[in-house]
Amino acid sequence: MERRTALKALGLSALAAALGTQVTAADGNEDTKASLETVMAFMGAMGSGDMESMTNLMADDMVWHNEGDTTLPWVGGAEGKEAIFEFLGVFSSNFETTMWENTDAFASGDTVAVFGKMNGKTTKSGKDIGEFTFAMRAKVRDGQVVLWHWFEDSFAVSQAYHG
Repeated sequence: MERRTALKALGLSALAAALGTQVTAADGNEDTKASLETVMAFMGAMGSGDMESMTNLMADDMVWHNEGDTTLPWVGGAEGKEAIFEFLGVFSSNFETTMWENTDAFASGDTVAVFGKMNGKTTKSGKDIGEFTFAMRAKVRDGQVVLWHWFEDSFAVSQAYHG
């Protein structure tokens, strides 16, 4: 799947608007601030479908991992840019994000944590999941995201997916 199409299908345009959230660099140092800015820029690029910026903000050896119910086709991991874009294509063909709100984002050194709530529909069943929470932990190296570790209420998502 072409990258731009994959991300537009994610339905994350609301994400770009949601980035005016509570954001804190815990220790106030420059590395921490840079890590937080990198992760928020990556989220913004993802949400707006800006593939060039997203690609530039990804380390070549970036790891993306979604925790949860392994019967969902987008749960698991991918390593490297091309594998991650393939993963996003699988995700976008199975899940439509209908609401996204970051509620908190914190950083310390190279580590960033973002918490929020979202909603979506699974394309398999067409069922609305209902609002659920998420947490994400990211790592940054040399101005690029090297880890994107996603946690969500996969029980609610799985129930909707499996109908």
